[in-house]
Amino acid sequence: MTKTRETVKKYTMPCIAMRDTVAFPEVPITLEVSRQITKRACDSAMKADGSIFLVCQKDPTADSPESERDFYATGVVANIRQLIKGSPNGSYSVIAEPKSRAELLSLSKDKYITCEVLEKNIYLEDGGGVRAEALMRDIKGQVNALMKQLPRFSRELWLIVSSIKSASLLCDFVSANLVENIEDKQALLAEYDPMRRMELLLLILEHERAVLAEEDGINRKVKERIDRSQREYFLREQLKVIHEELGDGGEDDEDIEDYYKKLDSGRYPKEVADKLKKEIRKLRRTPVGSADGAVLRGHIETCLEIPFGIRTHDRTDISAVQKILDADHDGLEKVKERIVEYLAALKLNPELKNQILCLVGPPGTGKTSIASSIARAMNRHFVRVSLGGIRDESDIRGHRKTYVGSMPGRIITGLINAKSSNPLMLLDEIDKMASDSRGDPASAMLEVLDGEQNKNFRDHFVEMPVDLSDCLFIATANSLNGIPLPLIDRMEIIELRAYTRDEKLSIAKHHLIPKQAKRHGLNGRSFRIDDAALGLMIDEYTREAGVRSLERKIARCARKAAKTVSLGEAKSVRVTAANLADFIGNQKMPREKISDYDEVGVVNGMAYTETGGDLLKVEALSFDGSGKVEITGCLGDVMRESVHAAISYIRSHAARLGIDRDFYKNKDIHIHFPEGAVPKDGPSAGITIATALASELTGIPARRDISMTGEITLHGRVLAIGGLREKTMAAYLAGVRTILIPKENEADMEEIAQVVRDNVKIIPVSSADEVLHIALAEDPFDREESEVSPVGDEHKNELIPINTAHNPEMSCSVR
Repeated sequence: MTKTRETVKKYTMPCIAMRDTVAFPEVPITLEVSRQITKRACDSAMKADGSIFLVCQKDPTADSPESERDFYATGVVANIRQLIKGSPNGSYSVIAEPKSRAELLSLSKDKYITCEVLEKNIYLEDGGGVRAEALMRDIKGQVNALMKQLPRFSRELWLIVSSIKSASLLCDFVSANLVENIEDKQALLAEYDPMRRMELLLLILEHERAVLAEEDGINRKVKERIDRSQREYFLREQLKVIHEELGDGGEDDEDIEDYYKKLDSGRYPKEVADKLKKEIRKLRRTPVGSADGAVLRGHIETCLEIPFGIRTHDRTDISAVQKILDADHDGLEKVKERIVEYLAALKLNPELKNQILCLVGPPGTGKTSIASSIARAMNRHFVRVSLGGIRDESDIRGHRKTYVGSMPGRIITGLINAKSSNPLMLLDEIDKMASDSRGDPASAMLEVLDGEQNKNFRDHFVEMPVDLSDCLFIATANSLNGIPLPLIDRMEIIELRAYTRDEKLSIAKHHLIPKQAKRHGLNGRSFRIDDAALGLMIDEYTREAGVRSLERKIARCARKAAKTVSLGEAKSVRVTAANLADFIGNQKMPREKISDYDEVGVVNGMAYTETGGDLLKVEALSFDGSGKVEITGCLGDVMRESVHAAISYIRSHAARLGIDRDFYKNKDIHIHFPEGAVPKDGPSAGITIATALASELTGIPARRDISMTGEITLHGRVLAIGGLREKTMAAYLAGVRTILIPKENEADMEEIAQVVRDNVKIIPVSSADEVLHIALAEDPFDREESEVSPVGDEHKNELIPINTAHNPEMSCSVR
């Protein structure tokens, strides 16, 4: 066992923090000092005995390390032999002679850094014996071999190494001059025991030699490949000359050369490049004019057009993106907010995966146009893939190239058209896909829209993996009903509601009128439409959730204005409410209005349709008969069940309402929903039906200025409904000033337009009793009940015959 001797001393002295430099004992070092705090440390050391502590800081970019955690734990105690000042840049040149290793115990920072250090030295007795000599020989052998591999080291360095007799000095000298990695150097400095230090240095030198040998092998292979490619180029040039002399294949060879140049550009993945080179070699061997040659050529050219490695840089200026989206579209705040949130997250984490959004809303609400604006705002290429009517899986995955007329699928075609690997790809009408015997395209879309699978999307025609993970997919749909649940699960659903009247007015003024004026050669001076005329168009000429029909009306006005200006009949045209009919005719679609007086058996309900909201009146009549109930108005099954529930509720409360308990036996009831050509369905008319029945059977008029919505249960509970925003807007425009909504929908009141909340009293209700108290002109429960006998057990659980006046198989679509 090797005998050692150890000495330990504690000092306090100034400190120099070094960047990417490690000093070793007995190896002189020259430092360039520029930081003021370090220059003051040098001045302080020179005023004393010249002792200074040299230690490497962990972060070389830090200008002002503060605590012990910012430094490595081990440094060296050194003496400053020479301090040279007067440099043009104000820095000091310090020549220091390190003496021994020392551990950093603590430091304080004032005008300069002062350290408390523990100097520790371990000496080998008798030079370390045979083992130390063996290790020194191994180290010198490794250094000699390393210097042969690295000719940049001078011969004089080897002469110095070979002449060193001390094991400790040999380790420190080799570490300072031949070891390049800072972590390795610091590990060697931190090892106080000379024997273990030599063993560690030997391992580092062996690893460095192995790395250099691997580098030599790589460089040799690269040189061989370059030589081979030069040889192939020379042979191809010879072959080209031969073909030119024979007069055949010249153009084909030029095309093949172009293929090779594209593949050598370096942007294609290795698997793709190798596969295409194999295809090119096969094409070269194929006779000119053969059918296989045409298929191969088409396949190669299609694959080369795929934009591997071509990207656009996302715009991460959040405020600029917000301005672009706001300038292009009014409303659609949920979509804008979601995109801005995604870009904010992308700015903080560039590795963030692209999101897959699905915009669901009625036609004309801006789904496609907002996607185009998002692409412009994000600085991405935009490509639209229409999925409406697709029945064949091959439209998504492509056709195998063995078939005549085969081509890639719409996803790869869209990627080629976008000319970048990270476009915004709009999957339009994703709910209109169908399936048949040729496959299910929705199942193929599962791979496209799965972030874990689309990294290696394989098109049947391309037959190579294509990375779709950089694409931002935005799908559009009018309804979720036609989309399979697994596909819905892969997308983030954002619902776009029907535009309100104010939103349509703003869109028309800021977007549609300028667009149509420019299209027809007009400007703001020669063509104007007043707000009153726009409001009339929205209220009485169009009935839609979006603005497409409104844009057609504006275009019609613009065409007539262009004609007037072109004929010289006027220099400018102004469309007003008074002359609007002269431009777009008298075909009006007047909005439903409330009655001028309270009526018995007529109650205002509200409907949510594909075109937005609407006021839906419910009429009830009763007359002597045999207990038949007729329901008319093109109703669906759910609404018929609501009539059942409403009648049962009225029946169970007949005594309290002062109604004959046998009304369902000796009265015929007719419930009608006007506008019979319009399909209607859904449970939300339950309380409206119950109120109309109560009004008719009690003879109490229903208030004309109240409308209501809510599902009713047999016990009179009022349940939540959907489409609250659209329903309340329709009621407000019809003149309603009090709206009854289910109490469970109180949380949705924030969705109601501000203009409605400011002008309409909205009352949440939880029971049908509350509804009847408010909606009828008199309180029905204050009526005299003495004349009405209670319902006996003989009438319980009796079924009421229902006689429908239309085909029960009819499919209804309005909720």
